[in-house]
Amino acid sequence: MRKAITNVGAAFGTAALVASAGLALSQATSNAEPAGHQIRYSVTSTAPTGLDLYYLYAQPADKAAYNKDPNAFLKREEVNLEPGVPWVFETTLADPQWAIVTVSGAAHAMTGAPNPHCEIYVDNQLVLQQDGETGAACQLSHW
Repeated sequence: MRKAITNVGAAFGTAALVASAGLALSQATSNAEPAGHQIRYSVTSTAPTGLDLYYLYAQPADKAAYNKDPNAFLKREEVNLEPGVPWVFETTLADPQWAIVTVSGAAHAMTGAPNPHCEIYVDNQLVLQQDGETGAACQLSHW
């Protein structure tokens, strides 16, 4: 009889533990902040070329925080692109208006102008694109 009571007690204890874990998980999920917006930067070129890219990878609290230390939020990269092969970077921003990617390159005698093209996607929707002969800037409103 004692073994039966122990097994019944263990079963109730396990059920209570599972129920309390489920309740804690549902409360944590409901209190979580929204994940933000998926931002995708894309850069292409019509000629094989080296380009300098600047892009925001993390959102500052405000413009003052950005101005104080832009390197905490902005990355610079040198990339070599081939025609039709995009450079792509994805990040998450709470406010997509902070999104920015700028591209610059130099015209070369053998390959001509790089004609860079930049795009910004927010939650898989194209929201901005720009073209230029040697540079392009895609930036949303906080800039």
